[in-house]
Amino acid sequence: MDIAKSNVVRSAAGRDEGKYFFVLAVEGEYLLLADGKCRKVESPKRKKRRHVQFVAAEDTRVAEKIRSNEKITNSELRRALAAYCREEGNQNQEG
Repeated sequence: MDIAKSNVVRSAAGRDEGKYFFVLAVEGEYLLLADGKCRKVESPKRKKRRHVQFVAAEDTRVAEKIRSNEKITNSELRRALAAYCREEGNQNQEG
């Protein structure tokens, strides 16, 4: 699946391997990623597409704000990613 703005991705390479991020923007072969903790909205991580794995296309309020270019806060990103990670953790334990 093609990675688009507001998707959740997991880093597959680098120091941040295994961490989850929201895609804030797509610039050709590069993505601008932020998680609200290590990578803030003000200074997103620039990473190549091939170094991340698509995880989910979110339909949360935060994802809507990213798609519509509204201002988002780091705490909103952290909260949304934490909720997603908890949800994914529960699915892995059940299966």
